[in-house]
Amino acid sequence: MVNSAPMTVALICSQEDLERELSRTLLGQEGVERQVATRLEEAQLLALAAKPDLVMVDRDLPRAEKLVAALREDRSTRRLSIAVVARGDFDPAEVALLEAGANAVLRLPAGAEWNARLTSLMQVPIRRETRFPVAMKVVAVLTWGSHSVPATALNVSRHGVLLETRLVPLEVGDELAMEMRLPGEENAIEAEGCVVRVAGPGQFGVQFTSIDEAARDRIRCFVGAAGA
Repeated sequence: MVNSAPMTVALICSQEDLERELSRTLLGQEGVERQVATRLEEAQLLALAAKPDLVMVDRDLPRAEKLVAALREDRSTRRLSIAVVARGDFDPAEVALLEAGANAVLRLPAGAEWNARLTSLMQVPIRRETRFPVAMKVVAVLTWGSHSVPATALNVSRHGVLLETRLVPLEVGDELAMEMRLPGEENAIEAEGCVVRVAGPGQFGVQFTSIDEAARDRIRCFVGAAGA
């Protein structure tokens, strides 16, 4: 009996033909199934049916922001990795898409760095639902300065954390320095991160930008202990 690896599924949401561009990346390799949706409603249905490893959303797709927000609001799709595909120069719509819940913006034409970013995005991290206090210092918010504020971690993975704090108006792009203690541990984990999405009122998705591997291993063990 031959054991075959599970097919990687990518859902591409665009009214343009992205096949030529994406064929130059690992999404064009054998073993990757590509599903295409051209409308918001179709994309939502395919996200539920195909269970993709990655959703690629064209920045210029009509109602793209609503699609990303809808995927994040649905319990069945909220943990999907979502990448925005953008053409040309920066557009403010990209910030709105990140705030709605997109994980990253990938700019065409697809370059050598795409495969590394796609690989990272498709490794959807397991997260452990939890609540524990975090000592957070914001180091790059020009509007109100830098100081420590209390926050609560709502879930955590080896790649990042979902924070809740009502004391500061964080925005996508803000940089944080964090100190957090996992439940049951005495030694704190120190990490730096960047706000990549606003998940709700007072809730912010933070991607780790600097954290040592020993700390990642501790988080991995903590997540694994949940049986997730």
